[in-house]
Amino acid sequence: MNTLLEFMTGMDMMTDQVIAMDFLITAKSGVRNYAMAVTEVISPDVKATLTKQLEEAIDTHEQIMAYVMERGLYHPWNVSEQIQLDLQNIDIALKAPVM
Repeated sequence: MNTLLEFMTGMDMMTDQVIAMDFLITAKSGVRNYAMAVTEVISPDVKATLTKQLEEAIDTHEQIMAYVMERGLYHPWNVSEQIQLDLQNIDIALKAPVM
């Protein structure tokens, strides 16, 4: 889709939001996987390494969360705002031209 068409349909912002939210979901999955791995491992050295990786994954998740919240792409503390945003995104997706 060309840039002008993306802007006119609202898909320019939608693309940023989709990428950011996908990154957020992936980071959250990484946190969950590291947490499970830490509880399963026996070796103290491996546990220490995984714990460090878990802390880094949590930090990454926090940074992504701050990014999406600062840009108004996600409203985790205000359900009515999030529902409104979701409805807008649905409307944009429904109006998007089919390729």
